[in-house]
Amino acid sequence: MRLEAILCDFGGTLDSDGLAWKERFARLFASEGSRVEAARFDPAFYASCDILVGAVPRDLSLAGTVGRIASGVGERLDLDPALAARVGRRFLEASLERLAASRALLTGLKHRFRLGVVSNFYGNLSHVLSEAGFGAVLAVSVDSAVVGASKPDPRIFTAALDALGLSPGDAVFVGDSQPRDMAGARGIGMPHVWLAPEPAGTVCCPGDRVIRRLADLPEALGVEVLA
Repeated sequence: MRLEAILCDFGGTLDSDGLAWKERFARLFASEGSRVEAARFDPAFYASCDILVGAVPRDLSLAGTVGRIASGVGERLDLDPALAARVGRRFLEASLERLAASRALLTGLKHRFRLGVVSNFYGNLSHVLSEAGFGAVLAVSVDSAVVGASKPDPRIFTAALDALGLSPGDAVFVGDSQPRDMAGARGIGMPHVWLAPEPAGTVCCPGDRVIRRLADLPEALGVEVLA
């Protein structure tokens, strides 16, 4: 069957080449002098994210989203607000740089595939993607807070496929999370590519394709990117 579409995760895939938001924030806070053990940091991060789900304006920018998370983590860990603000700015700068590279890559694949993003997000994914220049590149975007289902729930994947009029076997999913992206795609029979910047351990199923950088995706799919 001819592959018709590429669906990508957002956070950790398009904006950071395989590094999840929690890990990125943890490293940035540590680099600013706030080394906090995972037992304290992880709950602060997740609480700062969870409170945003479905509660933010649909037009909240990426800068606003990142700023709220950084501030929330800082408050929950009783850190200097100025430190948290620096972390937010550094996170955003790195994200925008990677997003520009990802947009160029997907633009080069648009001649061959229909493209989409499927993400566990906060309700403002569509605006964030448009703000980052993906509006003319994507055929569909699906935000968990909008559809009421989060990866690995099959419904968030089928929402994207239904919008494209495709079956699971017609598309490939690209993401950095085994339990959410890979397992979710496998659960509906969709081929998938795991973005793992570090040498991969056990993959979720035989025949998995693993890439170290998003830029390696065309080679993994055996296609060329148009300039």
